[in-house]
Amino acid sequence: MTPASPASAPSAYPRQDGGPGLPRRASGPGIPRHLRYTWDHEWLVVDEGDATVGITAFAAEALGDVVHLRLPEVGSWVEAGERCGEIASRTVAGGLYAPATGRVLEVNRELADAPGVVNDGPYTVGWLFRLRVENIAGALSADAYAAHCAHTRGAHAGGDRTRGDRP
Repeated sequence: MTPASPASAPSAYPRQDGGPGLPRRASGPGIPRHLRYTWDHEWLVVDEGDATVGITAFAAEALGDVVHLRLPEVGSWVEAGERCGEIASRTVAGGLYAPATGRVLEVNRELADAPGVVNDGPYTVGWLFRLRVENIAGALSADAYAAHCAHTRGAHAGGDRTRGDRP
C-alpha cells in the first residue's frame, strides 16, 4: 500500500514538507511550534474542538521501525494521560497515551496495513487518531517539550525512551 500524501492528512494537520500549516521555525530540531506535546512524546493540534494526535519524531526515532499499532476504537472515550493503545517496533513495545480527554472520532486507517508510515511522517501521514476534546491537561509548549527531549536523551542511555520521565 502506498502511504497517503501529506495533502490527504486532516486540514489541521501540519505538513512536514514545509507546506501550509507547518511553521518554518521550530523550538528544537523538527519540533513544530504550533503543536502541543505530552511527557510521553505524543503531540496534538486542536482545531475547533477536535484534535489530531500522533507520536513525535523523537518517539518514532527512539522506537525504530514501527511494525504494530493498536489504536483506540472509534467512539471510545479516552482520558488524558491514560493508556489508549499500543505501539511496537522490532525491538520494543509500549503504550500510546491520550494527550487529552475526549471521544475518538477517527483513526488513521492507512496505518493498519502500513504501521511504518508513522516513522516516515510522524507529523504528517503518520497521524494516529482524532478526537473531540473535552479537556486538555498538562500539555507542553514546543519549548518545554524540546527541554524535555534534551533531558530524556541525557537520562536514558538505552531502554524504553518513549515513555518520558516527568520531573
